[in-house]
Amino acid sequence: MQLERAAFSDPFSFLGPQYQTEDLALRVFMPGADKVEVLTERGDRYSLQREADSGFVLRGHFDFSKALYQLVIHWSDGPQTLYDPYQFHNLISSSSALSDPSQMHGEMGAQLITLNRGNKPVSGVRFLVFAPNASAASVVGDFNGWDGRRHPMQRLDDGLWGLFVPGLDAGTRYKFELKDSQGNGLPHKADPWGYQAEQYPSFASVVYQQSNYQWQDKTWQRRPVTAKHQQALSFYELHAGSWRKNEQGEFLNYRELADALIPYLTDMGYTHVELMPIAEHPFYGSWGYQPIGLFAPSSRYGTPDDFKYFVDRCHQANIGVVLDWVPAHFPSDDHGLANFDGTALYNDPDPRRGWHQDWQSYIYDYGREHVRRFLVANALFWFEHYHVDGLRVDAVASMLYLDYSREHDQWIPNHEGGNVNFDAVSLLRWVNEEVYRLYPNAMTIAEESTAFPGVTKPTSMGGLGFGFKWNMGWMHDSLTYMKEDPVHRKYHHNTITFPMVYAFSENYVLSLSHDEVVYGKGSLLNKMPGDEWQQTANLRAYLGFMYGQPGKKLNFMGAELAQSAEWAHEGQLEWHWLQYPRHSGVQQLVKDLNHLYTSEPALYELDCDPAGFEWRVHDDAENSILAHERLAQNGEKVLVVTNFTPVPRQGYRLGVPLTGHYDLLLNTDDQKYWGGQAPVKAVLEVTEEPSHGLAQSVQIDLPPLATVFYRFKKHED
Repeated sequence: MQLERAAFSDPFSFLGPQYQTEDLALRVFMPGADKVEVLTERGDRYSLQREADSGFVLRGHFDFSKALYQLVIHWSDGPQTLYDPYQFHNLISSSSALSDPSQMHGEMGAQLITLNRGNKPVSGVRFLVFAPNASAASVVGDFNGWDGRRHPMQRLDDGLWGLFVPGLDAGTRYKFELKDSQGNGLPHKADPWGYQAEQYPSFASVVYQQSNYQWQDKTWQRRPVTAKHQQALSFYELHAGSWRKNEQGEFLNYRELADALIPYLTDMGYTHVELMPIAEHPFYGSWGYQPIGLFAPSSRYGTPDDFKYFVDRCHQANIGVVLDWVPAHFPSDDHGLANFDGTALYNDPDPRRGWHQDWQSYIYDYGREHVRRFLVANALFWFEHYHVDGLRVDAVASMLYLDYSREHDQWIPNHEGGNVNFDAVSLLRWVNEEVYRLYPNAMTIAEESTAFPGVTKPTSMGGLGFGFKWNMGWMHDSLTYMKEDPVHRKYHHNTITFPMVYAFSENYVLSLSHDEVVYGKGSLLNKMPGDEWQQTANLRAYLGFMYGQPGKKLNFMGAELAQSAEWAHEGQLEWHWLQYPRHSGVQQLVKDLNHLYTSEPALYELDCDPAGFEWRVHDDAENSILAHERLAQNGEKVLVVTNFTPVPRQGYRLGVPLTGHYDLLLNTDDQKYWGGQAPVKAVLEVTEEPSHGLAQSVQIDLPPLATVFYRFKKHED
């Protein structure tokens, strides 16, 4: 019997109220029950006859075709009263919502709904899952002893399976039990649209009510729509599990993290926190980059409501929240998307397109419509239900190129014979168009490591439509330069200046990310050459240089502590180092740099416009000195000069375009930053002495291994 094998695809044709040739039958399949009774709304009670080992039937007596009824199931340990799921036929109210990514997350998965039968509302959970190649599907959970025979789902249109189970509430654990096209059983699957999940060993999905949390961030949500490329954006990249542990060495939950982190971010002057992926992932060591529950915040750190609290509190403190989002690949865990309905439902079955060799994970098939809608819906979901302010899209280059990290015989060209994945291009454009259409104050950020053209160009102009792109070239080149001993830097001067050649080709974020402080690369501090003092001075000069360059800013957690060890996800940041002035000084510098950056429009308004940058000195390789001015829209200027050698430069003459004077804003060699406090001028007077092709100049004293900032003040006529 198909029901006995949980292999029946049309349970409504056999279970629940059934018209027979002579009378109406009510049929129930309840494995393990001793007896089954039906209880009508009028209070009538009828016993069903055992039809087979697990089947029970009632013939005649009452018309159950429209009236609401309950079943009384007699188990060995006592009776259970419940509404029969198979009396509720109208499972889908809006078919259009099932194809609209902006609405799908309100339809798919486990939805707490109320259905009417017999003019009486009945609450429960409607389960919808997409498994077009499955021959049968059941929902299993604590409510049925994880027995797939108890709640077979109905095959619906367009590859969907559905069932409404009355009486279930938020907190119910469940999975899907599927049979492949040949009737073979598959591992129990977590809900691809699950909104809450459990950790190992169950990996169960959990029914969640999105509307329970009461948001308090109306002021933030109603703020005016602004042009983000003209704003000061300073991101603190954070891994939730290893920023700080509690006294027992355990994770902070989302609420504890909010209470500890938000005052810190506010004090440090960051405008945004960027969270490494918090979508549910089975392997903690993946840092979140192998997600399975794309719609569920990781339960390692609390409930979905706890995460909403975190975002809410950030917004109340005027801090934006950006999430790392991973549409580039998914892991092969049995309970996930892999071989979901017995086929490669979400990836191309050809490993040349569907398997990522570097990460040992599957690649989404971006050309299949259900995959595209699934990913677009997921991107929109985080903005809609969690009020996030941006998505940083991971590994975009791996999506864009069919030959990414492959040998010549390991990839399949596109229809034009090239290596661009046009399906991925189309998907990314769709994501960006929908995000900016529906959430105009949002931002999307691409981690794209190549020179793919138009990443931040509007889709209407042929671009991908991202708001920003991480400047991986700047990160690589500048760190390569900083690793050189200062005595050799003059031979590598073009390495530090080259990023300015393309600095305005995209809307860039200068990122010092987690990728640069793991896998034996060492911490930022330990990348710097020299003794203890020189290492620290190099780091301070470099951070100052970064904040003076065009582009938004991103620092991975721990950079501000001058960590000596590289990041380790099992532990926490080296907070104990702050007892030493060397480390607390760097922290104070990052704090002051953030506050300076956000308070001086010249340092951010024209980040993405060449009109906001003017070289003053770019060719002094012999002295390893760089000088430039940053300009605001109203013409205000900030002069930024970096000395990349340990040699003080007294009286260094620098040509400037206008008469006036320059007031010192920040000096990374200041004693409060554990600097050497070499003499610097508080005011630079412009004199009529030609230099660098300009009619006037200033003389500046440059500390060793330091960056200085001066604000220009024009003399009134």
